[in-house]
Amino acid sequence: MAKVGVEESLTDVEQALQARGHQVVALHSDQDAANCDCCVVSGQHDNMMGMADTKTQASVISAEGLTADEVCELVESKVK
Repeated sequence: MAKVGVEESLTDVEQALQARGHQVVALHSDQDAANCDCCVVSGQHDNMMGMADTKTQASVISAEGLTADEVCELVESKVK
């Protein structure tokens, strides 16, 4: 299964991904995302300026407004 980086505040998403067999890594720093197949963020810290430094080539999914199951489905569609 996939190695997925998840923001610490998303414990329901973390548990759902683990239940589906994915390896979950907490995103504490930029280096944590480096070896992940996909990353899930809360969306609470959206980039208001529209500028970004890319720290990973992996897909980044915003969990804002989504259920844990919906996030899992998005993760699985990105890491196929």
